Amino acid sequence: MDNFFLVFVSFAMFTIGLIGVLAMRNVLIFFLSLELMLNAANLLFVFFANRWDNQTGLIWVFFVLVVAAAEAAVGFALIINLFRTKQAVDIDSYNELKG
Repeated sequence: MDNFFLVFVSFAMFTIGLIGVLAMRNVLIFFLSLELMLNAANLLFVFFANRWDNQTGLIWVFFVLVVAAAEAAVGFALIINLFRTKQAVDIDSYNELKG
């Protein structure tokens, strides 16, 4: 029964991350919320890999961590570059990337 507590924690983490992505206008909070959502998915992958005794979920965790690291590196480089030009961290002030 306490194993399903991890599922509840994962859903709570994902919900907090989703609220952070949708509601906050700060770009740093936006990226941290994305990372929180990815970590919630990783927690579910580990839980179900352990529950079903299947190692495929752990392989997916590795790939999600690699994607999260690449997203963080590129995202923070963009944030630093845009902050140097605009001197703001508000998402609405970054309209230079529109096509």
